[in-house]
Amino acid sequence: MDKKPISVYVHIPFCKKKCLYCDFPSAPGTPEEIAYYFRILMKEIRSFEALDSLHTITTVFFGGGTPSLVSPLYIEQVLNLLRTQYHFDKDIEITLEANPGTLTKDNLTAYRRMGIGRLSLGLQSVHEDELKMLGRIHSYQDFLNSYEMAREAGFSNINIDLMSGLPRQTMDKWKKTLETVCALDPEHISAYSLIIEEGTPFAETWGTRQGRIYLPGEELDRQMYRYTKEYLASRGYERYEISNYAKKGRECRHNMTYWTCGEYIGFGQSAASYVDERRFQNPAGKEEYRNYARSAYASYKATKPLSLKAREEEYMFLGLRTARGVSREEFKKRFGESFPGTYEKKLLEYYQQGFMEKNGDRIRLTDKGIDVSNIIMADFLQD
Repeated sequence: MDKKPISVYVHIPFCKKKCLYCDFPSAPGTPEEIAYYFRILMKEIRSFEALDSLHTITTVFFGGGTPSLVSPLYIEQVLNLLRTQYHFDKDIEITLEANPGTLTKDNLTAYRRMGIGRLSLGLQSVHEDELKMLGRIHSYQDFLNSYEMAREAGFSNINIDLMSGLPRQTMDKWKKTLETVCALDPEHISAYSLIIEEGTPFAETWGTRQGRIYLPGEELDRQMYRYTKEYLASRGYERYEISNYAKKGRECRHNMTYWTCGEYIGFGQSAASYVDERRFQNPAGKEEYRNYARSAYASYKATKPLSLKAREEEYMFLGLRTARGVSREEFKKRFGESFPGTYEKKLLEYYQQGFMEKNGDRIRLTDKGIDVSNIIMADFLQD
């Protein structure tokens, strides 16, 4: 029996200082807390040993938090356990998220030695005032030093995260960020629009009625998005997902697993998984995760598979995020039926309104449709 491809996400919940806009499960940690967390994490991974004969790992992604903050020895221990427990695809993509200011020549060399070939650097902005406002721990020069060290260490696949829609951000400042980053010639750029999450310090300052006055308006936000696509295309970056741009062949294969409803398993606090048509998520709290990790596999087996309707909805919702869109043929192959009549009615309306278009067998959002993509994609979650 052929082994099924699967992606692995490993959550490292530690950071030097929590950014003001961040609502991810992350916080500073003592050396003792970090060591204890990895002991629990390894127990969780071992509990899924029964899956080893069924799957081949095609991608691994270390996210956080700040994975580059912990000793590379911990990262290596995880990779060694995964290699022992599973078969690694010969062309495996291994990504590590890193914050500027936490990278050194030694840890970059260690990452390359253990097989990590892709870095994702959280820059967000080239402007010092914007970095300070976001609560980032680094300056632009710190980022530049980290980027140059990564190149010297042999990393030839680097993503840079950027953020638009910031308070008091102008189009000229956003253009400067894009131009400066493109001059460095990374292989991949993720350009996200700020989302103010409840419960964060950012929400207390900028989520109020008075604070929102300083946020770019809806029209400016759309202009930034459109300019991003046009400018990055002129520099050789193709938009392959709503917020992600890559040079040819440099798309993030791990994230494509999510958007194409591929199987993935998440290890660590709050990590999400989709295995054998079951969707489940680890506890976010430290103690809850510790108790869960020892019997994580049993919890997965007790999870009910998604209904056919739920799987169809997810295929549409996630697939429409990508530039390729969704395929009628693939839909029928996956689910054993053609698009339901309710979908056909919605699609016809969106064609007529100019929000969606056909491209051979595939259906995708137009640029006009992307402007209201959240509304359109949510429509496929409703009957």
